[in-house]
Amino acid sequence: MIFAGIDVGSVATKVLLLQSQASGSPTVLIRKCSSTVPDMAAGAEDLLTEALAGAGLAHNEIEHTVSTGYGRRVVTVESEIITEITACARGGWYLGTSSGRLRTIIDLGGQDTKVILLGDSGRVSDFAMNDKCAAGTGKFLEIVASALQISITDMATLAEQTSNRIQLNSTCTVFAESEVISLLARGTTKEDIVAAVHTSLCERMVSLVKTVGGRPPFLFVGGGALNKGLFEELKKQLHEDIYRPENPQFVVSLGAALIAAESH
Repeated sequence: MIFAGIDVGSVATKVLLLQSQASGSPTVLIRKCSSTVPDMAAGAEDLLTEALAGAGLAHNEIEHTVSTGYGRRVVTVESEIITEITACARGGWYLGTSSGRLRTIIDLGGQDTKVILLGDSGRVSDFAMNDKCAAGTGKFLEIVASALQISITDMATLAEQTSNRIQLNSTCTVFAESEVISLLARGTTKEDIVAAVHTSLCERMVSLVKTVGGRPPFLFVGGGALNKGLFEELKKQLHEDIYRPENPQFVVSLGAALIAAESH
């Protein structure tokens, strides 16, 4: 049987198709991701159609669909609706870690950052979210990359090229952008600025971890987890190993698909 998870984020929309069998673990058939467009409903439906075509399936072969994320309520595909915190917890718990059962999920998204604490059964026992200020989210990376005239994908490589540590004084994205421009004017290298941005972002994530009493094993997910520089800096600040799955941006859509299968 086929189940679909649709995650309509503020920056990217993700679709994951799962095949569940009577025996054995469910299998991921296909993952698809695209930028979220103003018409979120049409964008999600088009991406689902593309995923089905890629898997050689038709719409009527989907047994059940679950939608989640920023735009979950505008999805026109017939689906069950859940919060991204629930979906992220389910996807993270399913993946687990090499060092034991998962306890804390750190999810760095485009417009918010979430830290989710899990209980023994994988259910959410507490969570904290930064959704009021872009300085603690993936949007911060996007704005700084634009100011530096580099791509977000270049940031991890640049951060690796310096051991110098400077500090960003601004805690607001608007002022931080001005600070970055001032640092460039004073001759500060892009490498040093990117490293400082990573440090600042990770400090905010660690603060959220402390708010919920986060403890290992840790899982780092979301589009921001694709940044290796952030991943390495977060490990340093937490003083812990962190598990980062192969496709961290699809953990929420995976959780949605798993819940679709379980609901059915």
